[in-house]
Amino acid sequence: MLPLEPFYLPLDGPDGERFHATLSTTGPWFADAQHVGPPAALLARALERSGTGPGTQLSRITVEVLGPVPAGEVQVRAGVERPGRSVELLTAEMTAGGRAVLRARAWRLAVGDTRAVAGGEVDPLPPPGQGVHRPERPPGWLPGFLDAVEWHWLQGWYGEPGPGTTWGRLRVPLVEGEEPSPLQRLLVMADTGNGAAAPLDLRHWLFVNTELTVHLHRPPVGEWMAVAAATVVGPTGMGTVSGLLFDERGHTGRSTQSVVVRPR
Repeated sequence: MLPLEPFYLPLDGPDGERFHATLSTTGPWFADAQHVGPPAALLARALERSGTGPGTQLSRITVEVLGPVPAGEVQVRAGVERPGRSVELLTAEMTAGGRAVLRARAWRLAVGDTRAVAGGEVDPLPPPGQGVHRPERPPGWLPGFLDAVEWHWLQGWYGEPGPGTTWGRLRVPLVEGEEPSPLQRLLVMADTGNGAAAPLDLRHWLFVNTELTVHLHRPPVGEWMAVAAATVVGPTGMGTVSGLLFDERGHTGRSTQSVVVRPR
């Protein structure tokens, strides 16, 4: 295994917009393209730093994938599209080589107290220690992102067709010199749903996600995050991936992805 680097090295200091995406971001199929999990988390970082901040929480994030996200230098910008006291709409964008590669929109809501009526969560997952630790990659899969996460599988494994449930903990910082926020950690894991729940043999089929949407009913906490995902493949080359998202306290939200299904 190659030495691991942070996912991103800041090029303009801690408050800058330019970053170098390292080998740790690259996915298992193309050595020069990022897995969408780390850049989605970098957009979440930008969204967390935009707008009102204290007394609010992000409730939904949608990341649109506009094309391959190359490793190397990227730029991230974020802002408030619709300001408000209790409801704000935020936007963020990642560019590389002068073109937009990812765009995100997020709703941020004022915090309220609904503890007396809270309910509807699914049961918590078994803890990470009860999962199967599988540090190896499936044959033919490239180094990079898969090595930068510690995986503990409760159901399935990458490369095994069918639903999958896995815990993950980042082995590297998202940005050099920073502790990733729980939300950033969760975004990394949420984008792994289409790989964890691939219904067909990935050696013969492509599942290309066009977007990632995460809905939260409470903010995540801690370092370990999990996704329990399943995929539906339709008859016309489209599919959907649906996931339940967890931290060590229990159920924290849901994720969805729209995927293009094609033979290799």
